[in-house]
Amino acid sequence: MTARIRSNGDQPADDGAADETPEPDTLAASSTATIPEGVSEVLLVGTFAGGGVHRYVERQREELPDGVDTETHDMYSPRDRGGPIWLLRVALRTAFAAVAFVRRSPPDLVHVHTSHHFSFYRAAFYVLFAQYIWDRPTVLHVHGSSFDTFVEDPPALVRALQRVVFDASDAVVVLSPYWRDVVVDAGLVPESAVSVVPNAVEPEYYDPEYDADPPRIVFVSNLIERKGVAELVEALASVLDRADGTVAVDIAGDGPLRDRVEALADARESVTYHGYVSEERKRDLLNRGTVYTLPTYAEGLPIAVLEAMAGGNAVVSTDVGSIPEVIDDDRGRLVTPGDADALADALTALVSDPDRAASMGQRNRRAVVERYSWDGAVASILDVYDGCVSERCRRRERAPDSGR
Repeated sequence: MTARIRSNGDQPADDGAADETPEPDTLAASSTATIPEGVSEVLLVGTFAGGGVHRYVERQREELPDGVDTETHDMYSPRDRGGPIWLLRVALRTAFAAVAFVRRSPPDLVHVHTSHHFSFYRAAFYVLFAQYIWDRPTVLHVHGSSFDTFVEDPPALVRALQRVVFDASDAVVVLSPYWRDVVVDAGLVPESAVSVVPNAVEPEYYDPEYDADPPRIVFVSNLIERKGVAELVEALASVLDRADGTVAVDIAGDGPLRDRVEALADARESVTYHGYVSEERKRDLLNRGTVYTLPTYAEGLPIAVLEAMAGGNAVVSTDVGSIPEVIDDDRGRLVTPGDADALADALTALVSDPDRAASMGQRNRRAVVERYSWDGAVASILDVYDGCVSERCRRRERAPDSGR
């Protein structure tokens, strides 16, 4: 099978960004890739309760080429939480999902997306069944904002399960060099067996404006503690006091901290709270934005940040997960999680210098086109599949003294 994937050639000539040479570790593979021989059916296993992994799996299904018959399987993840009845319902739904998986016809390859804690425990069944019962090439794709702490020093039983699952995986995919180092340093897999495939967005869906007047600060994410919403509200109040009406703020999303955002919007005329928004509306907010902020406490490689970059925003975020590998001083500012004063200073510095912020936004747009588009991600994923099918990646080069 020789179908090819080709770049869409998105190279905006008028974005004002200086030419950059992408670093090998973070550049998605070549913009062309061959569908591996023997991979005509792929099953993507993930959860579909909203969030970044859900969006990634759905997008992956759409972006894999027509020569690959791609289906998805929902492991089930609850949208709400709390109480014994909830726990029973989760257990039953999870069991039903596993039974439905067992009754499927085996595909040519199984691609399991996982995160930390319960997500990993749930994914373990699918990896082991695909590998040892179906005897199919199996890819383990690691997401998750706290996967580093999950593998750092777990209880003995958890560590044993982690090793069994990683050993059963023909290939391991992580989001960045940081997460590669996490799984390698934990002794779960040799570096040679790990592929770095960054999260991806489609730049052509965005049309940055770069000239918002007044400058606009944008936050689009879940309104939860981990996203730094409390610090965001505090910092924005400070920024608005200093800006004296010369900045606008757009906040979109929903969650348990919604009341804090609503209170800020009620008190400040220049703040608009949009609630939960559609994908189209989200892209519109990002296209009109000057600075996107995500003061998060823990992340993998946030798709939200990549979407903001595609929309031409400078980025103010935190130095967690893979974010420092994407955002440097030429693309935005990073602060320590929980530091509302530093967040306010960083935001104020950028909205006070719109030309500088626009230049950062243009660089970010170019970086997305070159490094984080779905064209490159699909090429890299097909390369991973090719390795699995041609060699089955059977724990390749795993040293006998690695402690397994």
